Amino acid sequence: MIKFNIPPKTGKELFYMEQALKNEKICGDGEFTKKCNKWIEEETGTKKALLTTSGTSALEMAALLCDIQPGDEVIMPSYTFSSTADAFVLRGAVCVFVDIRPDTMNIDENLIEEAITEKTKAICVVHYAGVSCEMDKINEIAKKYRLKVVEDAAQGVMAFYKGKALGTMSDFGCFSFHETKNYSMGEGGAILVNDENKIELAEIIREKGTDRSRLLRGQVDKYTWVEKGASYLPSDILAAHLYPQLLEASEINEDRLQSWNHYYEGLKELEKKGKIELPVVPEECAHNAHMFYIKAKDLQERTALIAFLKEHGIGTAFHYVPLHSAEAGLKYGRFHGEDKYTTKESERLLRLPMYYQLSNEDCEEVIQAIYQFYK
Repeated sequence: MIKFNIPPKTGKELFYMEQALKNEKICGDGEFTKKCNKWIEEETGTKKALLTTSGTSALEMAALLCDIQPGDEVIMPSYTFSSTADAFVLRGAVCVFVDIRPDTMNIDENLIEEAITEKTKAICVVHYAGVSCEMDKINEIAKKYRLKVVEDAAQGVMAFYKGKALGTMSDFGCFSFHETKNYSMGEGGAILVNDENKIELAEIIREKGTDRSRLLRGQVDKYTWVEKGASYLPSDILAAHLYPQLLEASEINEDRLQSWNHYYEGLKELEKKGKIELPVVPEECAHNAHMFYIKAKDLQERTALIAFLKEHGIGTAFHYVPLHSAEAGLKYGRFHGEDKYTTKESERLLRLPMYYQLSNEDCEEVIQAIYQFYK
């Protein structure tokens, strides 16, 4: 059986988790939380990185930091996970969904401007599969209309756009360290605060609305409730689980890229024959092999392919059901313009097994099974 996903591990996780226990400080912002924050800051160049309990909570923090109010509108793709929308819906915002590009599955930057109204407060982009959106154009639009930009870079750790780390080209970036991601603490995430003026507020929101961070830095002799917030701090034990993976991030990244390239080279012939489509990575993007997907002809063919691969012991998965077609999407948002690609492309996409230390033999077995199906 070739599993669809196996959570990453270096073998050193238990050692660091034991160190966290010996420190007798297993709540948030302990030694390993700080080390992870520092690693993210140094690797990405963000002004401030703060570990959170999930990618979802990082997005919720971003919505609070953007001061989203009831009735505000936030533009985003419909082809994303519910967390992208939830973060803003919880603040009373209306999600305005626009179509995606069929090549990268990212929001179509050319459709954003026409979706802007006097109620628009922010644009939330999603870097699908660790491949960046067209951030130069998106930031240009945001500047023109004085809008906030949030990057949902849940899948984007160790990925870049024109040399800039995903999550750093906006007001706020959001990472995920869920067990399905390239680096994992089981459940966890991080917010990247790229506006220096918002760092202290981010710390306050993350600490239940208190200025406890000032106390820990010795700036005040007691802390108190100063703003709205929530408990977004992960346990230091979870940070200790993540830390050794970050120390070996380049090795993990290279390993995944090798598997990605193996799939791509092995399946090129099927694409040439017009049987499938392979992922597109624009020249200005350096991706992180978060996933490898193929596109079948249509929903029926994809369904048959999933069943065929399952019979051959290969775990696969399709991905998001577009939010604008979901019950909550109809309640809390609207689709602007034509759904030319979002639904059609989502119904064709199939994700193949992809994880750290996926063997060449298993990659080859998957490739051969796909060829067998199309015979």
